[in-house]
Amino acid sequence: MKFIVNSTTLLKHLSMIDGVVVSKPIIPILNNFLFDIKDGELKISSTDLETTMTTLIKVDAKEDMSIAIPSKTTLDLLKSLPDQPLAFSINIEKGAVEIKYDAGRFKLTAQKGDEFPKNPTVDGGQKFTMPAKVLQKAISKTVFATSNDELRLNLTGVFVQLTAGDITFVATDANRLVRFNRADIKPGVEDSFILPKKALNLLKSSLPNDDTEVTIDFNKSNAHFTFGDVTLVCRLIDEKYPDYNAVIPQENPNKLVMDRNEFAMSVKRVSITSNKTTHQIRLKLAGSELTVSAEDIDFENEAQEKLKCQYEGEDMEIGFNSKYLAEMINSADGTEVRLEMSQPNRAGVLLPGTAEDNESILMLVMPMMLNNY
Repeated sequence: MKFIVNSTTLLKHLSMIDGVVVSKPIIPILNNFLFDIKDGELKISSTDLETTMTTLIKVDAKEDMSIAIPSKTTLDLLKSLPDQPLAFSINIEKGAVEIKYDAGRFKLTAQKGDEFPKNPTVDGGQKFTMPAKVLQKAISKTVFATSNDELRLNLTGVFVQLTAGDITFVATDANRLVRFNRADIKPGVEDSFILPKKALNLLKSSLPNDDTEVTIDFNKSNAHFTFGDVTLVCRLIDEKYPDYNAVIPQENPNKLVMDRNEFAMSVKRVSITSNKTTHQIRLKLAGSELTVSAEDIDFENEAQEKLKCQYEGEDMEIGFNSKYLAEMINSADGTEVRLEMSQPNRAGVLLPGTAEDNESILMLVMPMMLNNY
């Protein structure tokens, strides 16, 4: 059994789905790509049993076939080859693959395709569509705020809330929260689910930044994303998401408006001297002046910067984790950011200076108890 495919094309498609493969899989065959050819179309699959990705390539093939070939070795070979046709010869019974190219040949040990796990299906579910660039943006704006704590499994993914007239993506690790809403995406259904972080990061890197339509099918256990010649199926996180609206303070009379880049750079510089465990920085607001400061008592390091700002409200001092605050400032769109606060012991709400039509982004960061200098 033989087929011919372009090396650059094959590398592009394999690189897109290689992120699914884990280094120490539960069963050895998961270290392979499944090559499945039917009617001159090569479908390549990778899976870790939780997430599965597939991609399609037109190839020159006379016969249908199915074979699982080692992912790392195949990718390493393709990365070392210049653009050229590759001729694959498959011996399914012997479990062998020979790849011929201009300068030579390569032989690999393979496994029968029917031993590879079957791709999961999404039956009896719901369906909606959205542009790829909107989904990519929604993931980029939220996934960084998910938790890594496996004991709080519900917080390790992004919560997706659907209504007839809009869609909302929410992520939190209990120290910060991001809510991204689009009123121009109308799923037409009332439902919600939690998407795992790994699947979201794979989507973020493989989605085109254009208006390509992404079809999303989902039921109670899986979600299926289809765009172009790529599909991704992931198992949903079967947990209840917390009531995120309850932690968003509604009355925030103290409002700070800052140049986004100036604010980000100041927080970055000052945080160099912050405690390496807490990463605490202090914001002191008085009139039209913002003082950003930090100190590490153990090493007698400290820093302070004074910035001009637009501020409405009472004089106040509030502490934040500089890593969380900087990440959120850098994530905001536009040249300005707005930080709204009520009291030093209540969460600060960070809003971008500008947003697209039909788009709403809210970021929240919990305060830290300040020690007197």
